Amino acid sequence: MDVKINGETRKFDAPLSVLEILQAMNLPSQKIAVELNLEIVPKSAYDSQIVVQGDQIEIVHFIGGG
Repeated sequence: MDVKINGETRKFDAPLSVLEILQAMNLPSQKIAVELNLEIVPKSAYDSQIVVQGDQIEIVHFIGGG
């Protein structure tokens, strides 16, 4: 299946949860915000929100500093 992540098309073998996609991309689920099809996905739903063919994801990393 094809999913657009931060404007770039990525291929996956089957529908995955948001958490599984983050793990496949070696991204920690902390300090990240995920938007799926223009809606913010709550962290509590990362493991249950399924991403399917044609979905669009935006992932934002939070960086601390001062």
